[in-house]
Amino acid sequence: MKKKLLHVERSVFARFLLLFFALQIAVLLIIRTSRSNIQAVSHDLFCISEHETRSRLQVRSSASTTTGSRVQVQQKPSKPMITCDRSHRSYNWCRLKHPTILEPTSATFFMIGGSSTDPPMLEKIRPYPLKQNYDAMLNIREITLTSAPLNATCQVYHSTPALAFSIGGFTGNFFHDFNDGFLPLFITINTLFPEDQDITLVITNYTDWWYSKYEAILPRFSAHPIVNLDNQTVTHCFPSGAVGLITHGSMTIKPRLIPNGKTFLDFHAVLEEGYGRCLVWPPPELKGRPRLILVGRKGNVGRVILNQDRVIRAAEEAGFEVVVFEPTAFTYLCDIYRLINGSHAMVGVHGAALTHSLFLRPGSVFIQVVPLGNDWLAGTYFKNLAVGLKLEYMEYKIRAAESSLALRHGMNHVLIKDSKSIASRNWSALHKIYLKGQDVRLDIGRFKGYLRNAYRIARRSMLEQGLHVKHRARKQKYIEPLIVS
Repeated sequence: MKKKLLHVERSVFARFLLLFFALQIAVLLIIRTSRSNIQAVSHDLFCISEHETRSRLQVRSSASTTTGSRVQVQQKPSKPMITCDRSHRSYNWCRLKHPTILEPTSATFFMIGGSSTDPPMLEKIRPYPLKQNYDAMLNIREITLTSAPLNATCQVYHSTPALAFSIGGFTGNFFHDFNDGFLPLFITINTLFPEDQDITLVITNYTDWWYSKYEAILPRFSAHPIVNLDNQTVTHCFPSGAVGLITHGSMTIKPRLIPNGKTFLDFHAVLEEGYGRCLVWPPPELKGRPRLILVGRKGNVGRVILNQDRVIRAAEEAGFEVVVFEPTAFTYLCDIYRLINGSHAMVGVHGAALTHSLFLRPGSVFIQVVPLGNDWLAGTYFKNLAVGLKLEYMEYKIRAAESSLALRHGMNHVLIKDSKSIASRNWSALHKIYLKGQDVRLDIGRFKGYLRNAYRIARRSMLEQGLHVKHRARKQKYIEPLIVS
C-alpha cells in the first residue's frame, strides 16, 4: 500500500515538474515573442519618426530655399535705382546710384546693366533751381534718367560721378550767376557727395562767355574737364549720376542741412582759393586809411545815387580812401576780387552789383542803401549774404524825400505812402517803378552818421591786421576817387 502511494506521488510530482517546465518554456516563448514585437514596433516607429524627420527637414530645407530665394530677391536693391526729391519750392533733383551711360542727343542717363524686360523707371528734370519762376525755366533743357539699358557702347569713360545742371535761366545777371549757380553748386556737392567730392560737371545751356568769366573758380568745384552736354556727339559713362542743384534760399547756406556742415565762410574760402591763384595787377596800395568801395550805377538803369560826388566827399571826410567801382559785363573778376578783398568797407544801392560783397573779408563793413519798395529784396538777398559772411552789416533805408519818385509824383502819392504794400503785391510795379524807375539822393547829414560808424569799425580792423592808420584830419581836401570797372 505504501509502495503504491509512493508511486502515485512520484507520478504527480513528475507531472508537476513537466507542467512547470512547460509553463517556463511558454513564458520564455511569450517573452521572446514580445521582445520581437517590441523591436518590430520600435523599428516601425523609428522608421516613421525618421521619415517624418526627413520630411520635416525637407520642408525646412525647402522653406530655407524659399527664404534664400527671397533674400536673393532682396539683394536686388530694396531702394529704387533712381531717387528724386521734388518736395521743394525752388528745385528738384534726381540721382541714379548705379553705373550709367549718358546719351547726349536725347540728354538721357541710361543705367548700365539695366533690365530690358522689367518696366523701367524714368524721371525727367529741368536742372535749374528756380522751378517756381516760369520765365526762368522757359529755356532750360530737360534731362532724363532711366533704369532702362542703352544699346550702345561707352565712348568716353569717367572715373567720377556726373553732376548735371543748367546755366540757362537768368544766368548773365551777376546776382543770379551766384544765387542760382555757384552757391547751389557748392551746396549740392557737399550734400550729395559730402565725403568724396570728386565729380565731373555736365552742363547744359552752356555758353563760352560764362566759362571765360568764371574760369578761375571752376577748378575749385571740379578738377575734371567740363562736359558740355549741348555739343556732345559721343556717349559718356560714369560710376553714377545726379541731375539738379539744391538751394537753401536767396544768398543762403544752411549748415544744418549739409551732412558735412559747410558754411558760407567755406564758400568764401573756395572763392579765395580760385581768385587767389590769378595773375592780377596788385590793388592800389593802402595809404594809412581804410579803403571804401563805392558801388556806382550810371545811365538809365534806376537806383542811381544822384549826389554821388557829395557821398564820396563825406566818406573821405569820415577818413576813408574811396574807390568807385562801376562793374560791367567785361569786368575781370580776378582784379576786382583782389581790390575788394583788400578793402575794409563797401557802400551801394540795392542791386545785382552788390553781389560783389561776396569778395569782402569777414568783419568788413557793408552798407546797403535801400530805396522805397526794396525792403523785402534788400533784407532777403544781401542781408542774408552779410550774415553768412559775418560782415558788419548796415541798412540805410531812404526816406520818401530822398527818392526821385517823390519829386515826380509828390509826397502824398500812393506810390510813396504805400510803397511796401504795392511792391510786395505786384512784381511788375516793383520792377518798373521801384527798381528801374527810381533814383536816390541821399541825405548827407544823416548818411554821415553811418559813415562815421563804418570808419570806426574799419579802422579797428586795420589795427587788428597790424596796418598803420593815419590820424584823420578835421578837414580834408577833396580827393578825386579812383574809378574801376
